[in-house]
Amino acid sequence: MSGQTTHGGGVRVVTGEPGCGRTAFLARAARAYPAAYVVGVRADPVASAVPLGGLRALLRALGAPVGPWTASGPPWTVLVDALRTASGGRQMLVCVDDAHLWDVPTRTVVGRTAGHLRGEGPLSVLLSVSGHRPVDREFAALPVVRVDPLSPDEAATLLDEATDGALDRAVRDDLVDAAEGNPALLRGMVRRLSPAQIRGHRRLPAPPADADLLTGLAGHFLTGFTPAQEDLLLTVSAAVRDAHDTQDARIALTLARRAAEQLRGTAPGAQPAHSFGPLPELLVRTDAEVGFHSDLLRRAVYAGARPERRRAAHRALARAIQETGSTGSTPLPVLLHRARSTAAPRPGTATALAAAADDRTHPRNLRCAAYTHAADLTDDGTRRAQWYTAAAEQALHAGRTHRALRLLDRARDSAAPTALRGRAELIRGTAVRYDGPVDEAGASLLLAARLLAESSPHKSESALLAAVDAAWTAGDAQGCLHALTTTDTLRPAAHPPTPASAQAPDARNRTGLSRDLGYRAGLRALLEGKFAQAAGPLRRLIVDAEAAQAADTAGAAGAADATGTDEPDTALHAAAAALLLGDLAAARRAAARALAAAGTPGTAAARARAREYLAYAELRAGRHALARTHAEEGLRAAHRTGQRNTAAHHHAVLALAASIEGTPEEVAAHADTALATARRHGLVQAATLAQWAIARADLAGGRPREAADRLGPLVRPGPRRGHFAVWMLAVPCFVEAAASTGRADDGVTEVTDVVEEFARWAGFGADPQAPAQLTRCRALLAPADRADTLYRRALDLHDTAGGGDFERARTELLHGKWLRRRRRLSEARDRLGAALVGFERCGARLWADQTRAELRAGGVAQSGAGRAPGPGPGLDALTPQQLRITRCVAEGATNREVALTLSLSTRTVDYHLRKVFATLGVRSRIELARMVEKPGQKA
Repeated sequence: MSGQTTHGGGVRVVTGEPGCGRTAFLARAARAYPAAYVVGVRADPVASAVPLGGLRALLRALGAPVGPWTASGPPWTVLVDALRTASGGRQMLVCVDDAHLWDVPTRTVVGRTAGHLRGEGPLSVLLSVSGHRPVDREFAALPVVRVDPLSPDEAATLLDEATDGALDRAVRDDLVDAAEGNPALLRGMVRRLSPAQIRGHRRLPAPPADADLLTGLAGHFLTGFTPAQEDLLLTVSAAVRDAHDTQDARIALTLARRAAEQLRGTAPGAQPAHSFGPLPELLVRTDAEVGFHSDLLRRAVYAGARPERRRAAHRALARAIQETGSTGSTPLPVLLHRARSTAAPRPGTATALAAAADDRTHPRNLRCAAYTHAADLTDDGTRRAQWYTAAAEQALHAGRTHRALRLLDRARDSAAPTALRGRAELIRGTAVRYDGPVDEAGASLLLAARLLAESSPHKSESALLAAVDAAWTAGDAQGCLHALTTTDTLRPAAHPPTPASAQAPDARNRTGLSRDLGYRAGLRALLEGKFAQAAGPLRRLIVDAEAAQAADTAGAAGAADATGTDEPDTALHAAAAALLLGDLAAARRAAARALAAAGTPGTAAARARAREYLAYAELRAGRHALARTHAEEGLRAAHRTGQRNTAAHHHAVLALAASIEGTPEEVAAHADTALATARRHGLVQAATLAQWAIARADLAGGRPREAADRLGPLVRPGPRRGHFAVWMLAVPCFVEAAASTGRADDGVTEVTDVVEEFARWAGFGADPQAPAQLTRCRALLAPADRADTLYRRALDLHDTAGGGDFERARTELLHGKWLRRRRRLSEARDRLGAALVGFERCGARLWADQTRAELRAGGVAQSGAGRAPGPGPGLDALTPQQLRITRCVAEGATNREVALTLSLSTRTVDYHLRKVFATLGVRSRIELARMVEKPGQKA
């Protein structure tokens, strides 16, 4: 982010809530430009007490004279001149921390200066301002960079670093959940822990972030308000305390004011109700609603109030809601505020709360709070387990994965009937599947299926399919088959599932059960290698899901779905079936339906998974930019809803997209992040995709040996083979890398065996591009008298498949290389030119560079060609043998072809080529070719 922030010069505002790490962001920005002249300034409230005091401090930091403004010109021209003089034409970065503390005249000068610095590449200014209130109007026209909360992985890494890795995993997860991405809060919580608490031997403080810690971090932000404003702040914080997302933490302004008036009436010597004054700057007003700019300050306001004042605020809110009629006929908010307004609720409060929480029209976060409070109040062990489990279910579907698991832990302390235990295990398995070891998730889901078989066949089937998904993610084909066949043992053949025996509550559940059975039958046939038998059930699932969607749209399906999550899950199963069949258009439609269904209240957890399927479909269709967009959105959704496993899959997709249109550094960053989670949680599918992305980046950068080394174990039979449904996608890259390094000749049986396995998979039709890729692989391995025909046949198949600019361009590049090495230069130039256009069309920059190098080697000058390597040892430093090898490699010959040409062994060529790379300081064959072609070099 820091590099992007300073690119292009100008002034930018860096903002974020207190404790988010704005100061650390400025430090990272400075470190990102070690060669730049960096000037750091911290705004001083004392110096800013006088007009233009901040400007004087900034000028002194720049080494500029601070004189009378009338003598030097208007203040803004003085600042512009001082910045340009200090820069002297070199790269310069000015970092101002807490610029919101500057006096208004200084902020005005800096805001006016920004327009005159825009576009001055060497000169950049970063202004850090607190995000607890709106950006000052003097800075309102400047570009804003927001420092987002840490992702769960980033927060976990910070805690591990702070404790030297001694922090217990469960403790770490509790702290990550409590901090909600705030780095300062994370550090504050871990500093308060004893060594025994850090190791998990003693319980954490309850809560981990208490009033002292929160108010200590909030500091002076909570001072300077009138008593009436303080009451309004407390009222708003009490009203939205159960909201998960700051964007959803809003309350009607009229209701907030009315409740605050009620609260003012409870204080001795209260002022008149109309004397609130202006809206406190901590609050943001959107239309007719109001909420906090900063979630940290919201929590600090509530936690810092005295218990009796918090109870009074809830009492005032309950009364105001009743008076305004905000809840209509559903009293859940009133009941919840009343329950919190007293230290000893009346008998029956718990039952009333739970009954009101059963109303599905309420937001899930509110229902979760009501169930939890009801469970806290009751002495009945069975009811306590039932209500904690219900609260966990609401938390899970609202995207609070960690909270769901902690609520289930509370439910375990009480005895529960079989059906309730099954429901709890289904929730637990689903939560762990989102964020935890997937083999553990599969075990919980299979247990849930057994416990729910009698009481809820539909939920039992859902648990089994979720167990299949967990085993699929883990790359456990046998585990998938075990889960798919478990239903046969749960429901004996003498009692087949019927609407009566299955106890389906309505026609929708019976239809959903039928679809689940069809999906299971198709998957089972596919895993058993019965491709023809698999296609029918999977195709019917897709058609039925689309028909059901059309019926729902027309209103024929009746009322809204009562199950809450069936619609996204059904659409996701249809998307998975379409991907397995290679029907990418149907996969996109189904995933889009799942995303639309996940846009309804209470289905936040499904959004990240819907984006995952959309990203896979676009990736398979060759639309890498769209895949990147979906993966980026899905990654944000996964972080918001605590789905680190889903986030790992999105990082793998982003790595694959970057291996085509990004940089090697971007590929490595996404792949490393995906692999870190994949190794911890057993995500073989994500790990295979990430490894494939790294190898494809190696291939793009002219490093086929590294690509072959990485892909070999993934595609060959054996314990290190990649995911059973993914490894074949990497076969074309492996064959290309093996052919480029001569391994296809040295170990032709091994490579051809892999190609034949790929051929069997391609025959199933699961990938539109597979037939063309298979023919390309055969061309790479074929003798010269057949290769040309196979390359041309592959191009025809690309045309038949449609789309796929990238894959077609790769075939054209390989064919062009083959033609050039056989001195068919005119044909090679045509083919390479077409490949270059294809790569440029889909943004594959590294592949385009590789193609340009081939064109130059064929005698074609290209505008925009890659730059020659920087200064270093010349070709004169090579031995005669090394020079001969270098000339052959620069012409595009493989190591095997060089060996045949010079009558050497392949091993000797490998040895000398490594020496050449080390001597010349190049990393790829493309760089070597550019050095040979560099003017002044004699090869």
